Amino acid sequence: MAGRIPVDEHAAFVRSLLAGLGARPTERVVLADALGRITASPVESPLALPPFRNSQMDGFAVRAADVADAPVSLPVVGEVAAAAGSPSPLEPGTTVRIMTGAQVPEGADAIVPVEDTEPDGPGAAGGGADAPRVRVLRPRATGEYVREAGSDLAAGADVLPPGLRLASRHLAAVAASGLTELLVRERVRVAVVSTVSELVPPGAELGPGEIPDANGVALAAAVRAVGAVVVHEARVRDDVGRLRHELDAARDADAELVITSGGVSMGAYDVVKSALRGEGIDFVKVAMQPGKPQGYGLLTGPNGKRVPLFALPGNPVSSFVSFEVFVRPALRRLMRLTPEKRRLRPATLITGVESFGGRRQFGRAVVSRSAEGTLVAVPVAGQGSHFVADLSRANSLFVVPEEVTELVAGEVVDVLVLDKEA
Repeated sequence: MAGRIPVDEHAAFVRSLLAGLGARPTERVVLADALGRITASPVESPLALPPFRNSQMDGFAVRAADVADAPVSLPVVGEVAAAAGSPSPLEPGTTVRIMTGAQVPEGADAIVPVEDTEPDGPGAAGGGADAPRVRVLRPRATGEYVREAGSDLAAGADVLPPGLRLASRHLAAVAASGLTELLVRERVRVAVVSTVSELVPPGAELGPGEIPDANGVALAAAVRAVGAVVVHEARVRDDVGRLRHELDAARDADAELVITSGGVSMGAYDVVKSALRGEGIDFVKVAMQPGKPQGYGLLTGPNGKRVPLFALPGNPVSSFVSFEVFVRPALRRLMRLTPEKRRLRPATLITGVESFGGRRQFGRAVVSRSAEGTLVAVPVAGQGSHFVADLSRANSLFVVPEEVTELVAGEVVDVLVLDKEA
């Protein structure tokens, strides 16, 4: 492993560079703009949820004591819909028809579902809603099918914690609490630049030796998925001057982080190394597969501002794995996101795998849950660093430690489950 940096050591370098950006500023955003943003503080609900007692069922609001000897017939003295306003108190020995979500009248302490009733007395043949009486077929205990005020959340309690990336279900809880805006952390501003002359935009007509750019698309999407924002995106052929131009454009866009892909290996046309060697960027070999060639450092602009830059390898799987192992965790830490629950969970290998000693292998696998409830991992067929289709079929990375050269079926490995919320 001579000349190779351990994975954990390189991860520490990446974290330290981003930590230099300091704590993220905060800003207030309206709910319509809050999706995907990260809460900067606990979100306190000014309202109890629900704010009033309401019915869990369509049926009849009753006093439980009045139906204790059911079946029993009660006069229907009104109807309560799920609408604004307060219903009249319920007198003993009577009932009112009530709809799901409607406010339970004062005096009522149970709901009889409509399926446990039948019309009774004069007018019954006309159909339940017009019947002056209803027959309750079975007794109900106090509190049955009544949602008490605050049973979901007490007024003043936290509806959301800090460090949470907001999904639609979180915004539903915020809206139900009566809030119209949230305090969130400012998004990290990222530039993504993919290099190598054979890359063309997806959808472009391919010339001899050309391939669609998967790296730029994948990295930009990965940046957005973690809650940052892409402020500059470019593809650069093997031209040092053009690359420098795009890096200047990234700084002009006020990027706080630059991610490049490609041009970091040992080839004659590795434009990133050619352009950035001696510019504060170190190029190293990390003891991992895929993703051995890496670059990192602080890029200094004309105004003296220093911006972290991570130079990832050009093979699409290598680039993706490098982002997941190094950049994503560092970005989450910077944005003060809560720790991910998904990282490094144990799973049983269904088939054996071989690995090279002296480097940590990140293989691709499909992980699922067995009938016994444990995780099992099936490695995908193609483990090469160019197998994009096989990468798309995988939903996890399994980790083979540096000292291991072979794992047999039935052994337990650590897996990092992809595309799953923390």
